[in-house]
Amino acid sequence: MQLSPTLAWLVDAASASPSADRLLADLGAHLLADGVPLAAGSLTLEVPHPLIAERTWLWRAENGRVIEALGFAPGGLAPDLPTDAGRRWLRDIAGGEVHEDIVGRPGGPLLGWIGPRQFTADEIEQLRQAARFGATPLAVLAARATLRATLEAYLGKRSAERVLAAPLRRDLGETIQAALLYADLRGFTTLSETSPPADVIAALDAWFDRIAGAVHAFGGEVLKFIGDGVLAIFPVVEASPRRACDAALRAASAAEAGMAYLNAERGAQGLPLLAFGAALHLGEMLWGNIGAANRLDFTAIGPAVNLASRLEGLCKPLGRTVLVSGALAAETDMPLIALGLHKLRGIASPCEVLALPEIQGRTS
Repeated sequence: MQLSPTLAWLVDAASASPSADRLLADLGAHLLADGVPLAAGSLTLEVPHPLIAERTWLWRAENGRVIEALGFAPGGLAPDLPTDAGRRWLRDIAGGEVHEDIVGRPGGPLLGWIGPRQFTADEIEQLRQAARFGATPLAVLAARATLRATLEAYLGKRSAERVLAAPLRRDLGETIQAALLYADLRGFTTLSETSPPADVIAALDAWFDRIAGAVHAFGGEVLKFIGDGVLAIFPVVEASPRRACDAALRAASAAEAGMAYLNAERGAQGLPLLAFGAALHLGEMLWGNIGAANRLDFTAIGPAVNLASRLEGLCKPLGRTVLVSGALAAETDMPLIALGLHKLRGIASPCEVLALPEIQGRTS
């Protein structure tokens, strides 16, 4: 069977494309070289993501550039899901009739093309053949995207990249230095015993939105949701602990402000207020796989993690929302309040403890 250069490329090489945007651009260039008059093209993939329902890449023939449009899931960051983003964009480019093909199974990837003029019957057949032969490379790309999106949703971006880059064995890990943030919701047991399950879940989600949102906003990564608690890290890069420590402090301040705003809303609705404690520490930890031989967890362990957890336990007796270890405080110029040396359960040496200045509207 004699294949056109475009179809031969789809069979032999397209599955090695590093990304969907690259595959779309290369496919458009091959079709142009085969004589199909194209002004622009689009590719839409569904993705498993808590906020994003689909991704659409948009390619222009005149310069080969690709841009991306996101379609958000109901309840995500946008009120509507623009399922026809590619079609609308292509019409804006040339104003003509858009040719579209669903690739593979129903509900699969969607390829769209528009030309400087209406496509002929032969050109439409070339586009349909390209969609048919593109099923396998697009399935490979979709599988990669699904795996990456799933791992990022459950592990975080950095940890997902680490898992994808290494064999699935429990003896693999590395020692890293990071600023740690360990936070815990106060009174959760009482809340769970006195409120309907739906209200408890809503309160937990609201709390995690504030703390995780603040962590991500300042470049950190949530490693674990532990019941009503959170373990997050701000890795030290380029041997500069100060940047990581400042980011962790700013994230804690932002979370405190966010919880104060949330509590104002909850108070107006007659709902119980939510209080939390958080501890920040700087240290080394083992970042990698632990667990049983065939059931792994990717996390961080070590004395630094233990200290952050124990330090958070002092928040309530000291009447503070955010406590900071002396190790982290030594790497920042941000104003902190010294609270002296304190013995931490299970930690051999007393820990120098400091606190963030109080903010108005805080609950502890």
